[in-house]
Amino acid sequence: MFQTIKNAWKIPDLRRRMLFTLLMLIIFRFGAHVPVPFLSADAMQQFLSGGGADLFSLFDVFTGGAFSNATVMAMGVSPYINASIIIQLLTVAIPALERLAKEGLEGRKKINKITRYLGVALAFIQGAGLYVTLHNMNVQTVAQGGAAIMTEMSAMTFFVITLSFTAGTAFIVWLGEIITEKGLGNGVSMIIFAGIISRIPTAGVALYRQFLQPSITMKGLIIVLAILAVAIAAIAFVVLFNTAERRIPVQYAKRVVGRKMYGGQSTNIPIKVVMGGVMPIIFASSIMAFPATIVRLVSAGNMPAETSIGGIILGMLQANFGPSWTDIVYGVLYFLLIIFFTYFYSAIQFNPIEIANNIKKSGGYIPGIRPGKPTSDFINRVSSRLNLIGAIFLGIIAVLPIVIGAVFGISGIYIGGTSLLIMEGVALETVQQIESQMVTRHYKGFLG
Repeated sequence: MFQTIKNAWKIPDLRRRMLFTLLMLIIFRFGAHVPVPFLSADAMQQFLSGGGADLFSLFDVFTGGAFSNATVMAMGVSPYINASIIIQLLTVAIPALERLAKEGLEGRKKINKITRYLGVALAFIQGAGLYVTLHNMNVQTVAQGGAAIMTEMSAMTFFVITLSFTAGTAFIVWLGEIITEKGLGNGVSMIIFAGIISRIPTAGVALYRQFLQPSITMKGLIIVLAILAVAIAAIAFVVLFNTAERRIPVQYAKRVVGRKMYGGQSTNIPIKVVMGGVMPIIFASSIMAFPATIVRLVSAGNMPAETSIGGIILGMLQANFGPSWTDIVYGVLYFLLIIFFTYFYSAIQFNPIEIANNIKKSGGYIPGIRPGKPTSDFINRVSSRLNLIGAIFLGIIAVLPIVIGAVFGISGIYIGGTSLLIMEGVALETVQQIESQMVTRHYKGFLG
């Protein structure tokens, strides 16, 4: 990878793209420290004081701490990602969107435009929900004699705070599109990657304070080395499974058209083991985070009295679906949901019947398999087996922080399975894009 980057740096065009991408990511990190008017950073710190497994803590990881610091980029690209998922699902259900998706570049541009507008609308709705929650927390804190979270509460405050959150998300999406157009890699993915990477020093400091302070002991040193070894092994397995694929051979029959003979060549259909990438984990995280998120929204960030009926119900939800990394029920349900969403996402993205029909129309066949339905059944059977392997792998990576927390007694893990998969996926995709552009420029120079 480093050799690829070194070779790319020697090419002026790629060097400009790399510098431009780096500049945009630096602007993003500066923007992640611009505070929201009328809102104290202590508001988000208190909001996240319960720790880890809810949806808002996932936002904080993806935004590199911008959420907990109450900045204009607090929501990151999560509304845009939600809009992308919604449009992707609607493309299967709505014929008009399906036709746009099949129109090529122009159709994709229109879908991207619709996604942007929907993302801004979702950002405003999400920002309004955050304001209402923080407003309720502020009222409760002031009533208890604590310091005010908001310096002012009015209709103007609502619009300023909500529009600040919305503008931050819109700016990040714009940065992502600029990176995609003039830089390297997928812009939105690169921004998420930068946010997660920025959390690594925080995770290192937390690890040092928990096990190596006030003095370095042999036990603490062994625990830290064991955690690092597990992290390195996890990275190796993520790279292995991200690049693993099953190639189904396809043979095309020879045919004579006029005086020329066509066909006769062999090719293959590559089916990735982790077909859905990180999307099944994101879906499962959202579902598992929903109860804890409802707890925070209903109780304004604080649990009600345990003697009330609401307190008992919310307490049960918090106990089973809250931020406890060592909770067995949470881990098992999380693992099962990842398996379910792996198959669900594969069913949306991968259509064996369409692939079998295209092979048949092109005069091709899979050796030993009859064309038509037997071919689609064979591809579906292979895909299902690969999905099972990929789902188990994703489940292990996602549940790994829970196991590490239970074994080593770590109170919070900043870089989890979702973050690890995103970082590895973005890094591999960017390196592959750099290599492809280097090959293209090499051929141009050779032909010129």
